[in-house]
Amino acid sequence: MAIETVKDSLCVNQVISQKTNNFIIEDDVIVPDIKPDIINAVSTSGTICIYKKEILNGKVKVEGKIDTYIMYLADTEDGYIRSLNTNLEFSQSFNIPEAQEGMDLSLDLNVRSIDCRVLNGRKINLRAIVDANIVISANENVDFIKQVDNVGDVQVLNKTFNVNSLVGSGETKTYAKDTIKLNETDNLAEIMKCNFRILNKDVKISYNKVLVKSDLEAKILYLTDDNRINSVETIIPIMGFIDVQDINEENMCDVKYEICNVVIEPKSVEEHAIYIEVEIKIHGEAYQNKELNIIQDLYSPSVELNFTQKQIQAMQTKKTIQDTCSIRDKQIIPEMHGGKIYDVDVMPFILKQSVSNNKILYEGEVKLNFVYSVNNFSGIDTKEITLPFNFSMQSDDIDTNTNIDTSIEVGLQNFVVTSDESIDIKVDLIFKVSMSNNAKINVIDGVEIDENKNVYKYSMVIYFVKPGDSLWKIAKKFGSTVAAIAEVNNIEQIDNISVGQQLFIPRYNG
Repeated sequence: MAIETVKDSLCVNQVISQKTNNFIIEDDVIVPDIKPDIINAVSTSGTICIYKKEILNGKVKVEGKIDTYIMYLADTEDGYIRSLNTNLEFSQSFNIPEAQEGMDLSLDLNVRSIDCRVLNGRKINLRAIVDANIVISANENVDFIKQVDNVGDVQVLNKTFNVNSLVGSGETKTYAKDTIKLNETDNLAEIMKCNFRILNKDVKISYNKVLVKSDLEAKILYLTDDNRINSVETIIPIMGFIDVQDINEENMCDVKYEICNVVIEPKSVEEHAIYIEVEIKIHGEAYQNKELNIIQDLYSPSVELNFTQKQIQAMQTKKTIQDTCSIRDKQIIPEMHGGKIYDVDVMPFILKQSVSNNKILYEGEVKLNFVYSVNNFSGIDTKEITLPFNFSMQSDDIDTNTNIDTSIEVGLQNFVVTSDESIDIKVDLIFKVSMSNNAKINVIDGVEIDENKNVYKYSMVIYFVKPGDSLWKIAKKFGSTVAAIAEVNNIEQIDNISVGQQLFIPRYNG
């Protein structure tokens, strides 16, 4: 007799590897002929643009550039500050033995530092350290038996699991564009420095689509033709739609942003404006929470059933939590007294992460790089300070085996130079943690009848409970049923039996 079964399918997603690493990009750059010679670098900053990333067998590869701005002291009679814009191209591979083609890759790159060393008046050496946070996950569609139809007396032992099943993923590309107006008195000579941040990220889910909305904050430091330094900033809305089949409002969605390219073009002198165009790739993964009643064991008192079972890893308790670390400090910096702050690079770094008592514990530091005028002189200088921080986030679902992916966004930034040669510092770091746990689940994927085995025939057996026994195990062993044993022995709670207890095991007559 052939077994008739009903099957269900589950798309399981599990984190295969999570790794943090860093790499160095180094190159020599020639100062263009239209630029004056360089005496000393004042400030160097950059924005990472990712061209391509991929998973190969045993490795992850990424290609891109750092769009770099160098402010430098020029070898001219006036000794003013000038700027140089260049690209640090990179192609980097990371050895990850578990990586296989077809897996999913989440990759975050952040510039830790960029150093500029003057080799001679026309040549500089750039050396950047980039932090990489790599998460590799895999998806697998698993079929399992949820019901046996044509064996009337089949006994099944079910267990309920709550899992997070992948609905689907997708990505879109969008552009943040704007023309920033300058002061009418400012005739643009050079763009000195550019900073970009993606803020106010929001996700709305409708059927088959994910609407992503955010803001691109752009800050530009520029030089006028009469050697004044000024700054301008703007907020550019970002919006895009990601197509994900079968997604609905009850699902959750993880969204990642990547800057792919930056175009900054000064408009004509008459327009007093700068055109900005930033190409952004947005990737989304949608998950649903599913409650599954999965067969863990089965048998029939009347026929001998053989089944095959396998273990899968599924994602559970997936969620995103968020909290803010507020840094408030006062630093005495005498050299900045009487000057003007043009810009501050705020760069947070996690130095150590651990889990204890349902908490994630972070130890880190924030590097603040001030670009400021010197006693209202038209030139500029920089000052870097480092502030340590300790921060913790709590969740009942966190333990030492939890997959934790942390990102930090800089929120509030406020720096005020006071009359006592100090600076009041206010910085909010917004910690966003995507977390999940991997659960091992047994599923039955095949059942057949063993025609060669005989089913034992008996009317009643007396049995004494042994350590590790349950009514299910006893009923299966003797071809009875849990219900029949409980009825004969007046057992009200089937999980409540004790070692040495005498049980009468009736033959099942189904």
